[in-house]
Amino acid sequence: MNQEHLLVESEGPIMILTLNRPESLNSFSEEMITGLTDACAEAQNREDIKVIVLKGAGRSFSAGGDVKTMGKATSNDVYHHIGKLNRCILAMKETEIPIIAAVHGFAAGAGFNLAMACDLIVSAEDSKFALSFSQVGLISDGGGSYFLPKLIGPHLAKQFFFSAEPISAERLYQLGVINYLAPLERLEAEVFKLAAKLANGPVAAFGKMKKLIDASYQSTLEEILEQERLNQTLMISTEDHQEGISAFKEKRQPVFTGK
Repeated sequence: MNQEHLLVESEGPIMILTLNRPESLNSFSEEMITGLTDACAEAQNREDIKVIVLKGAGRSFSAGGDVKTMGKATSNDVYHHIGKLNRCILAMKETEIPIIAAVHGFAAGAGFNLAMACDLIVSAEDSKFALSFSQVGLISDGGGSYFLPKLIGPHLAKQFFFSAEPISAERLYQLGVINYLAPLERLEAEVFKLAAKLANGPVAAFGKMKKLIDASYQSTLEEILEQERLNQTLMISTEDHQEGISAFKEKRQPVFTGK
């Protein structure tokens, strides 16, 4: 993993992934994308990691694809690059660990899509978002054509993709794309407050919830009902469930361990 393009740190149960190409507004590189894929796999295999925070260094979250390299890549280059991006997005969705995107500055193109691939988005109030693909004659990659219509509907998604217009954080918050807004100077504190709350929660249950909710996009009601039945059968045997019941009866806050 290229530690220059992706910084991987841990603070207790929180894995912090920092996109680290600030001179190019954290536009994607191969090292960054494969690093994210590997980090998600590592987090899934580490019992001590309960939450992932994804953020950007410098002035912005991410500008997405690197415009400086566009026009130089062959069709074969693009095909293989997007294959690596696809594996990254799938790794983010396949891990049963909640991922929080902390967005400041700009999240444009595939950078916006990367944020949508996370489970929750916390944004600075003055952040700007854009699906800028049409400005360079391209279509969305990184899953935007999948995530955005399911969040806001097809007509508004087409408007944002066709126009490439800047979208304020406030508007996306009102549309339900962004979960929480914070003043820029409070963004990091609010993100880690949320991450700590999740890390102290029933993380095994969170993981199953994440998988079921994501699966609902392409599943029937009957399929989800059966998955709920099977997973609930597993959850009642967890220590967290027993702790939750005990805490409820004793009128205290539960102390979950993720087991």
